[in-house]
Amino acid sequence: MTKLQLKLNNIVEIATLLESPDLLNIGALANQKRCEIHPEETPVTFVIDRNVNYTNICSCKCRFCLFNRNKEDKDAYILDYETIKKKTEELVSAGGTQLLLQGGLNQDLPLEYYTNFLIKLRKDFPNLAIHAFSPAEIVFIAENNNLSVKELLEEFVKSGLSSIPGGGAELLCDDIRHKLSPNKICSKKWLDVMETAHNIGLKTTATMVFGFGESAGHIAEHLLKIRQLQEKTGGFTAFIPWTFVPAGNFYGLSNNINNTAFDYLKVLAISRLVLDNIPNIQVSWVTQGLKIAQIALGFGANDFGGTMLEENVVKAAGISNNTCVQEIITNIQKAGFQAAQRDTYYKIIKTF
Repeated sequence: MTKLQLKLNNIVEIATLLESPDLLNIGALANQKRCEIHPEETPVTFVIDRNVNYTNICSCKCRFCLFNRNKEDKDAYILDYETIKKKTEELVSAGGTQLLLQGGLNQDLPLEYYTNFLIKLRKDFPNLAIHAFSPAEIVFIAENNNLSVKELLEEFVKSGLSSIPGGGAELLCDDIRHKLSPNKICSKKWLDVMETAHNIGLKTTATMVFGFGESAGHIAEHLLKIRQLQEKTGGFTAFIPWTFVPAGNFYGLSNNINNTAFDYLKVLAISRLVLDNIPNIQVSWVTQGLKIAQIALGFGANDFGGTMLEENVVKAAGISNNTCVQEIITNIQKAGFQAAQRDTYYKIIKTF
């Protein structure tokens, strides 16, 4: 494994690499691939964003999620537009360009709830990218309103939607999904939403959460499914892998899960090698911390993600990493790269 001549076009090949203990060599290969896609003088990018969760009421009840609530719970909530607007004003005041909106699967919310806040956000913040609604939310909202996914997405685009985040993928392997999230959409539906989005001109990201006790073959299957869809549509702008956070989580504690930085860096590096048709690999400082994220820049990643002025889901699991623009810039520069602020579509706004 001294030359970058890996085919990595089937599950067995990828799984074999995932099972290798040779992290440093895999990292070097991933860094070489990164340099092919993004020459060494290319800045490492980041976006100033905020994650607003419009409701925590969710019928999905994923076994690893500590964020969801029943509507009868005292701390259950649905944000009104004025609250969303205030949070967005704070984002824009901080120089933000991207608002990430995601929420639980709340069957009491009518279609107008979503379209109204999209329309109002677009009117009040015309230059802001609205990066919203995971595939699970999209399928749920569509079914709740007797619409096809395509019809709903077209309505959302008309109302102001800019792009779609890749949340809710976890692992695109239905045996794992059934064990973790029996009420969540299957892997085919997740991929179908993304393909539909790409076909109507919406760019999206893709994600992977691993470390649930799955096999290397499951991770390989996920990566190949993402690669194959990208070959077909070219609509993914970035891929973001991160480890399941077991802290304070019954699923994690009961299954003795202890994910390490070693696991994260190896899977991230292999993601760069397999997904050479997706331009950007993003670190996850939110789950891994800033230092591991900084190290990941030498393992194939070229994007530091967002400033995340607000983050609630990972925080509910017991992990609370925070940062600011200057801290991100400093971490990138100390890793030997120039830093650059980007927009949602990876166009550079400003270099540092």
